[in-house]
Amino acid sequence: MKKRGDLVLALVLLVALAGSWLYITQLSRDNLTAVVSQDGKVIREINLTAVEEPFQFRVDDGQGGFNIIEVERGRIRVLEANCPEQVDVRQGWISAPHESLVCLPHRLVVSIRSSKDKSPVDGIVR
Repeated sequence: MKKRGDLVLALVLLVALAGSWLYITQLSRDNLTAVVSQDGKVIREINLTAVEEPFQFRVDDGQGGFNIIEVERGRIRVLEANCPEQVDVRQGWISAPHESLVCLPHRLVVSIRSSKDKSPVDGIVR
């Protein structure tokens, strides 16, 4: 009897694993948009799913600070910045909904949104 219970448990776990994998892969097929904002104002929105060629752009804070942002299909990162701690640069690439990069000295936020997002409020706050 114990062997039959083990088989049922293994089957349930396998089904749960397959369902989780399908759910996660479906999220990655979503249209992802990177939102670059400074001082709470959106300065650029980039459809990461539609990026054909990698590119870079510079964001200046008006006080001598800058961030160079690199964009590739499906992901974005801060490549270079002249802030002291370099936390945003060291974080690397982000590519999933609700991930973000923050540069406090330059008041810059880069976040990723999914086309399935219905609300700007994240799931934790709800």
